[in-house]
Amino acid sequence: MKALVTGAAGFIGSALSERLLADGHDVVGVDNLTEYYAAALKRDNLARLRSERFELVEADLNDLDLPALLSDIEVVFHQAGQPGVRGSWGAGFAPYVARNIVATQALLEAARSAPRLTRLVAASSSSVYGDAESYPTHETDRPQPVSPYGVTKLAAENLTTLYGRNFGVPTTSLRYFTVYGPRQRPDMAFTRFSRAAARGDTIRVFGNGEQVRDFTFIDDIVEANMLAATVQHDAGSVFNIAGGSQVSVNEVLETLAEIAGREVRVERMGAAAGDVSRTSGSTARVEEALGWTAKTALESGLRAQYEWVAGALSSLDRAGIDWS
Repeated sequence: MKALVTGAAGFIGSALSERLLADGHDVVGVDNLTEYYAAALKRDNLARLRSERFELVEADLNDLDLPALLSDIEVVFHQAGQPGVRGSWGAGFAPYVARNIVATQALLEAARSAPRLTRLVAASSSSVYGDAESYPTHETDRPQPVSPYGVTKLAAENLTTLYGRNFGVPTTSLRYFTVYGPRQRPDMAFTRFSRAAARGDTIRVFGNGEQVRDFTFIDDIVEANMLAATVQHDAGSVFNIAGGSQVSVNEVLETLAEIAGREVRVERMGAAAGDVSRTSGSTARVEEALGWTAKTALESGLRAQYEWVAGALSSLDRAGIDWS
């Protein structure tokens, strides 16, 4: 397989690229190394991908000749985009439109004429559901995002489905539910919590901590992408990819304290605009279509992330990189 991974320097994109290389595939990675968080962290992710079978294209998808880029690509894993709920309000909205909607449409348009393309797997998000109508939430439940970020992810997903159904582009959208694990972005909750616990700092929690999340470990996310790329299914398919944990933030903090071997201090902040009280995804559809189920229990996944954070802190501190 020759694969294109957009957002290859990011959390999920780098883990997916590493898996592809380990399985013997050729990978073209695209990433423009935006300053959403420290580019040095993304460079560290890319360092893991050094291989004669890996080619990095450092550019914005909106600036590339995408038909030429896709001319010999068999599978596209579209992981690139502008992440984060809190930054999507107000003046910060424009990059979300450009990187989540416009870039996705351009990629899909190029995919229409890609001669060797067998599958385009796009990263969607449980944020499209907002405060869902029912739990566990099914793919057929009405999307009602409660943040601008969620709106742009839903628009990108809808475009992906439309190109599959109208033009036969072999698209698949995976709705990720709160992905965690080694290399998670520094602004995400589990990395912030682990960093504070490792340093003995106070952990800042938005809201009362009773928010319930369906946490999904990175290895399970990567496996879902691999199955979506290789198991035959309908163009325009949409699948929930959820870990099935159903745990509150406060329960996560208790588990983290046990892993760290110390009491964690918590500072309660006001609830964040666009945050939802609960997520829970039904995975019946993806189990039937692709044979995917989550394999990683939350405690073992959180331990792996904490150990990675503790080790990364030492090397980053030595390198003088601010990871906060």
